[in-house]
Amino acid sequence: MMSANPELNNQELEQAQVIMTSPPKAQMKSEHWQIVTTTFLTVFLAEVGDKTQLSVLVMSAQSHQPWIVFAGAAIALVSTSLLGVIAGKWLAKTFSPSLLNTLAGLSFLVLSISLLWEAIA
Repeated sequence: MMSANPELNNQELEQAQVIMTSPPKAQMKSEHWQIVTTTFLTVFLAEVGDKTQLSVLVMSAQSHQPWIVFAGAAIALVSTSLLGVIAGKWLAKTFSPSLLNTLAGLSFLVLSISLLWEAIA
């Protein structure tokens, strides 16, 4: 129902601002697929040839039950990914993006120095 007053009330103004600043649905879908693709490639490349994959390979060969081993490994990977997402959501709400970038960079620096120290010693 339209009011006699031609000015927008606060609620109508807020709704109009949200609509004007929201990205189009097609752009949001494209952005979602970009995030899914980047996440998939990052995790896939990080996991290929690592000790987890080698462990699954050995368990599958020993048990002669590859689909059961696959199910267990898939549930484990999904569970650890869920923990990472929950922790990431909490971190994003608690800390600024610039602080998170700095902390991530420092943690990789400490890890690389530690690995270098082990290789030298």
